[in-house]
Amino acid sequence: MRIFITGGSGLLGSKIAEIALEREYGVYAGYCHNKPEFGELLKLDLAKDTDLEVIYKIRPEIIIHTAALTNVDECEANKGSAYEINVEGTKRVAEVAKKLGAFLVYVSSDYVFSGDKGMYKEDDEPNPVGYYGYTKLLGEKYCDCIARPCVIYGDKPASGKVNFTLWLIDKLRNREEVKIVTDQFITPTLNTSLARMLLEIAERELKGVFHLAGATRTSRYDFALRIADKFELDENLIIPSRMEEMRWVASRPKDSSLDTSKALRYLKEKPYNLDRALEVLKEEMENAKRNRD
Repeated sequence: MRIFITGGSGLLGSKIAEIALEREYGVYAGYCHNKPEFGELLKLDLAKDTDLEVIYKIRPEIIIHTAALTNVDECEANKGSAYEINVEGTKRVAEVAKKLGAFLVYVSSDYVFSGDKGMYKEDDEPNPVGYYGYTKLLGEKYCDCIARPCVIYGDKPASGKVNFTLWLIDKLRNREEVKIVTDQFITPTLNTSLARMLLEIAERELKGVFHLAGATRTSRYDFALRIADKFELDENLIIPSRMEEMRWVASRPKDSSLDTSKALRYLKEKPYNLDRALEVLKEEMENAKRNRD
């Protein structure tokens, strides 16, 4: 089976490619700036129609669209770029998928919701409070399957970026204090778990909307405490803060936690609870360190 992954160098895209290669798929990893670690590399820019012509040459049966402009504040400040990449870019990928008869899985976001209530189900009405969430919501209408994760994290940097978990571990190991908000609630999602669920959905060609987050609702602050405990770091360096104190350009939902009961019912690959996810994360980081040494 041939699978094409946009955002192949990203935190999620690289993990999908890694697992797909283990399953002996033909893996093609699209990228714009940073070269992917796994798969056959295909350079493309979502903002350019001509770049997408490379997809026709490989004729994938599956396309998993993970690429996006995900910096929430940047999307708010540069709405034109956000729309071109997240909406028009998704539309272009969908048009290619349709012409090829490829099954298209789109990775959306918990930020399509306002955050007024939390534990959102797939049929709850989206109402984004920021432009990033708005563009991700508009992209949903073009795709066969819509997957919504929440705060993705993993065992190593990707596309030149460090995810929340690695950033926190590094700060605490260096004995630096960090301010983490107590009043924002999430269902953090390990990239390994998400990648496995996405591949199952793609293999089975399951259509519709799926919330593919972690199975544990927690505040950002409590999530940080759990990370500190798992990695035996000093939790006293984690300073409780409030969202109103943050110097954010864009508004964020206060509670964008996702209900994953549909995924639990339909998928063999179940969402991880936080205990299991952090245990897997620790094992992956230890294995990576051994391989480097």
